[in-house]
Amino acid sequence: MRKPLVAVFTGAGVSTDSGIADYRGPQGLWRREPEAEKLVTYEYYMADPEIRRRSWLMRAEIGALGARPNAAHRAVAGLERAGTPVRVLTQNVDGLHQRAGMPERKVFELHGTARSVVCTACYARSGMDRALARVAAGEPDPACLACGGILKAATVMFGQRLDPVVLGRATAVAKGCQIFVAVGSTLQVQPAASLVGMAAEDGARLIIVNAEETPYDALADEVVREPIGTSLPALLTRIAERGA
Repeated sequence: MRKPLVAVFTGAGVSTDSGIADYRGPQGLWRREPEAEKLVTYEYYMADPEIRRRSWLMRAEIGALGARPNAAHRAVAGLERAGTPVRVLTQNVDGLHQRAGMPERKVFELHGTARSVVCTACYARSGMDRALARVAAGEPDPACLACGGILKAATVMFGQRLDPVVLGRATAVAKGCQIFVAVGSTLQVQPAASLVGMAAEDGARLIIVNAEETPYDALADEVVREPIGTSLPALLTRIAERGA
């Protein structure tokens, strides 16, 4: 019997057990510090050196580079290793799905990656660890070593468009999967969240795992409100055994 294609759409809630704060949850960064949203808004970031300084400090404080995969990440990778076709469509920029063992080609990072930095002038890329080392050494707003341009994390900031190639591939997965699991996301950020509706419209079984209500709950075949670290592994085990 052919196993169903499972799309796992993940948001910040998947990584909170790894010590990375979410953004819009009850204790999320945007609720605690509404002004922090400016630090990841392209227009503000490019125009204001002080915003950039604070943004680099935020990157260092979040500590994403030192974070380790948790039970949820391992469960997703485990489902793939067990022979079920899995594709990860993630809003997260921490790279923890790959560190847990998901093949790079099966992870679509809709909002880019915080593990690299990119020059906004010449587009040269380098490691985030090198940029943060320069910040720690006293450079508050490190410039591109190749051309002197403004550096930023290789993430999609507010005000920037998603990579059309990545979005196109993720759309194809959403439209072609048989099971779509949306986990740890408020499903408020578009166009990424629209993938949920696409999957449901094309006949996928939709399962939403999130502590709070989402705009897509009414479309879901199943809604889970239990903690992600225990509920997602149990759910994926059930899918591996029964296919639903």
